[in-house]
Amino acid sequence: MKKIYLLAAAGMLMVSSCDLDINQDPNYPTKADISAELQFPSVISAIADASGDQMFNYGGFFAQYFEQMPEANQYNDIAELNIDESKDIFNRCYMNLYAGALMDIEDIKTKTSNTANLFACQVMRTQAFQLLVDNTSETPYLEALQGGSNSSPKFDDGKTVYEGVLKELDDAEAAIDGSDVITLTDPMLNKNLSQWKGYANALRLRMFLRLIDAGLTEYTAKATALVAAGDFFTGDVTWDVFSDQEGQYNPWYQSVFRLTQNHCAAYPIVSYMEATADPRLGYAIKTRSSDGTYVGQFPGSKQDVNVVGTSYKNSDVSGINYDITHAMPIYLFTQSELQFLIAEVQMRFNNNASAAKAAYEAGVAADFALRGVSGADGFLAAAGSWDAAANKLNLIYMQKWTALFMHDHMEAWSEIRRTDVPALSPYTALEIKADATIYTPGNLISPAVNKKGDGNIAMCLPYSSSCRKFNVNTPTPARQITDKVFWDVK
Repeated sequence: MKKIYLLAAAGMLMVSSCDLDINQDPNYPTKADISAELQFPSVISAIADASGDQMFNYGGFFAQYFEQMPEANQYNDIAELNIDESKDIFNRCYMNLYAGALMDIEDIKTKTSNTANLFACQVMRTQAFQLLVDNTSETPYLEALQGGSNSSPKFDDGKTVYEGVLKELDDAEAAIDGSDVITLTDPMLNKNLSQWKGYANALRLRMFLRLIDAGLTEYTAKATALVAAGDFFTGDVTWDVFSDQEGQYNPWYQSVFRLTQNHCAAYPIVSYMEATADPRLGYAIKTRSSDGTYVGQFPGSKQDVNVVGTSYKNSDVSGINYDITHAMPIYLFTQSELQFLIAEVQMRFNNNASAAKAAYEAGVAADFALRGVSGADGFLAAAGSWDAAANKLNLIYMQKWTALFMHDHMEAWSEIRRTDVPALSPYTALEIKADATIYTPGNLISPAVNKKGDGNIAMCLPYSSSCRKFNVNTPTPARQITDKVFWDVK
């Protein structure tokens, strides 16, 4: 209904004018014809689409949630790390974020002086640039979004971008006039300024932790202050405008709708959830049809005869339950992720184990609730027990990885790179297949067929091919997926 409402509102805008320019098609209004209020949903939609479609897909492979079905070929390149600029897996995201969301924000700024509206726009601008940096590290920022006056903006290093948009966010919040309220059309947070501030603080916390792990320890005090204040959003931040109808599906489901035998579950996520007797295992993962058990495929192994054998079939592995994704919201920030970040701060910097435990357990409980799965209390008393864990930070990170599955794969991939959890197994897929006892459940596995060489996993993405084609300032040499983003210094 929300999506229908938005389309109806846009349609009314198109036909409401009685003074039509005969040289302008009334079915295709220009940006000047659209109010800031109606333009804002396109900002959220573009960012959500980048995060919830292509990033959701390749992030799912890189976080080792997904693998390519044995009898299909759509995502062989991603599974086998056969990725460079020519593969174009980042191109649509890049265009959605720059030509879509970020340019729309620039246009909205010319149409409203309402400081609450401008703050909401800045929150989305901050998340857009966070996603860009987390994919390629360097990205156009200081010279970006100038249109024809500068069609080849220079790239800025990721640290400059992160710190720049965080300062912009601080300035936008400080500028809010107490008499201003959000007037933008807002199906996501319902014009609730308090929720937008809480969302902004969650983004700050996520980014502060990455800056800290990049060696910028001055952000530790900022992170602890945020957690002490506790001014975060309630519920989840979701773009929930989809329905189980043709043309209104979740964009990731829509993109795989006619390719529904392309994804199966990866060995790491299945092995970890089975080892921890996790009640959430069956939420998104199917049992294999041959015997009703859960079996994940080894990363990059579908074409490796030494690992899987020539008779490996779709029926030999667990598929993904696409049915839950038809109208699935795009999760821009879950309460579960937020609680795990708080737990990390309490444990790492405040040395407050009791507060960390409370946040950790809240994170697990929030994810069970989000999936509609019962048994959180039993899980927390057993394999998910805080008190029984020898390495409590590792427990936080592993449960965050579990909770982000089928919710936010881009953040899962980023957190793996930041924390090095799950760890990369020292054993090959062939060795693990021969003797599963040598494997620590949940550890990542270097793809059996690995175009970047044994022992490598994806650490970033190449620059957009459109950027290389049209922007003479695109850095050379080309970025390789084994290169690291600026905050990944471990």
